Amino acid sequence: MADSNITKRALAAALKELMETRPFSKISVSDICEKCQMNRKSFYYHFKDKYDLVNWIYYTEFIEVVRKKEFMSAWDLLDDLCSYFYDNKDFYRKMLSVEGQNSFLEYFRDIVVSIVSDDIEHIFGKEEAGDFYVDFYTDAFVAAIKRWLLQKDCIPASEFVFHLKKCVLNIFKTIVQNYSGKME
Repeated sequence: MADSNITKRALAAALKELMETRPFSKISVSDICEKCQMNRKSFYYHFKDKYDLVNWIYYTEFIEVVRKKEFMSAWDLLDDLCSYFYDNKDFYRKMLSVEGQNSFLEYFRDIVVSIVSDDIEHIFGKEEAGDFYVDFYTDAFVAAIKRWLLQKDCIPASEFVFHLKKCVLNIFKTIVQNYSGKME
């Protein structure tokens, strides 16, 4: 397994280095392999395609790391996520701009769905429209992160999370104050 991770990390480093000078769409598997002096067979032994490599990078650099942590709240997880994206913003700006099947954006959205669905079910219960609520909050969250990172001079992660938290909590506070009991 150690050799496998060495190979995967070499491929990941090669992709990241290539992305410093080229758009993702202009990078081929052959380019990645040539950069780290491996053959295509080695690449395809570990990954389905270059999108799978990108998803592996996110999984190993972020998901595996946060799984080892205990968070006091979802806000702490969000803070870690945004800090990770901010620290790697050049790479993720490019990846969040790539849309379509197998894209990182699609992969990231699926991860957010799995996180949000538990909270949504807890808040709204198991109702018919549960998927609507999950999609709504997932899309809002993913769009907010994408918009933030794609800004030329995006604000630091801690500031972004502060504004996001303030926005969400103030909306819920207002809803509770103004509409409690009137929604049904």
